[in-house]
Amino acid sequence: MKVAGFAVIILLFSASAIPSSAQCARKVEALSHGELRVAPNGRYLQHRDGTPFFYLADTAWELFHRLDRKDTLKYLDDRACNGFNVIQAVALAEYDGLNVANMNGDKPLIGNNPERPNDTYFKHVDWVIEQAARRDMYIALLPTWGDKVVKMWGIGPVIFNPQNARVYGRWLGKRYANTPNLIWMLGGDRPAKGFEDVWRAMATGIKEGGAKQLMTYHPSGGSNPLEWFNASDTWLDFIGFQSGHSRRDIENYRWITLGWNSTPTRPVIDLEPRYEDHPINWDAKLGYFDGSDVRQAQYWAVFAGAAGVTYGAHPIWQFYAREREPNAHVRHTWEEALLLPGAKQLRHLRDLILRWPYFMRIPDDSIVVNNANGEEHIRATRDAEGTYALIYVPTGKPFEIRTSWAKADRFYHDWFDPRTGRRHPGGSYRRHPTLRFTPPTSGRGEDWVLVLYSSRNWPTSRILDTRASGN
Repeated sequence: MKVAGFAVIILLFSASAIPSSAQCARKVEALSHGELRVAPNGRYLQHRDGTPFFYLADTAWELFHRLDRKDTLKYLDDRACNGFNVIQAVALAEYDGLNVANMNGDKPLIGNNPERPNDTYFKHVDWVIEQAARRDMYIALLPTWGDKVVKMWGIGPVIFNPQNARVYGRWLGKRYANTPNLIWMLGGDRPAKGFEDVWRAMATGIKEGGAKQLMTYHPSGGSNPLEWFNASDTWLDFIGFQSGHSRRDIENYRWITLGWNSTPTRPVIDLEPRYEDHPINWDAKLGYFDGSDVRQAQYWAVFAGAAGVTYGAHPIWQFYAREREPNAHVRHTWEEALLLPGAKQLRHLRDLILRWPYFMRIPDDSIVVNNANGEEHIRATRDAEGTYALIYVPTGKPFEIRTSWAKADRFYHDWFDPRTGRRHPGGSYRRHPTLRFTPPTSGRGEDWVLVLYSSRNWPTSRILDTRASGN
């Protein structure tokens, strides 16, 4: 019965139509496990009852601003069907979100005054958050895009100072104090240097309003929030980096490692890696990031110790519509982009990670012998007790590993396909100092995960075994 269920799901996700809530209804299970918190080891996220929470987010910055209710439901249904459990969205949006009304004709602030929020506008925000909850998803809510604090580029205008940021934060904190499916995300693609007091005041206000949900900061690309906030910033529950959209070989695992090694110990997530269908380095002549680029960045990050992943599609974060703003660098509408493959594949990463002992997982790049740099770089993660290891190979090239980490004298190996979520059973080995492996296929886009484990049987999992499917 389980295998048959998976076959149905795979067929659904490969269909050309955008799924509706009726096609893949999802029980509200995550919220029933209690509020989110940092795990005792400080590395990962969990619910109050101890259930692991793997952060699997989609980027929808303009969600409150550019979609009406009908399109909002279409978007949320699709993301729920594809396994996302977090949606990142901005209350005061980037694209002139102060002066251009939302699809209901409402602006967020009266007179662009942070101390006078427009209740009618935020009732729509309330409704979106509630609809996300019905689909078992959290909203990572940015109170404002960063250009309202420090313009640098974009539209702005700058409206915040420490005083009104605290008032605005207090109003938000009171409004959403009892909202279970909320994560606070300050920042918004801008550095905090020189404006730390504004963000600290906003965080303080949110807490004063009664909000107790997790909180983080979304920085500008390639910057280090640990240079702005320190151990005294107890409101910063987990660390967010933005590795950005400049290159195919951008080494986002280095940012995750930096956060992993920082003190105090906090979970780390790449909150904005390369977007699918985004022009490389913002130059369409260089090509566009595809599903392979998305998987590489996400597996690199998680295997380096990240507490989850964030997906983004260039047409979707801005909810691009040709009739509104023709743009040669945006190739698809947001609805067309719902069908891009990268968004449908990241649930396989979550399912792979969650099937093994979750809170014992550590990064261990020393497993790989003579590791490559650039796009062929291999990442490895394992449990602290040496019972399993996962090695991500982005281009399927042969590689060699050390086995000194393994506690058993014999272990088993299988190949996991990040594109389909299927397991390709391998064989068993007696432990030698080093072993060489060759993935089933190779080349760009032919990425694989080598799974090594000491028990003969895999833990119970939702992953489709190719032996059972006949593939």
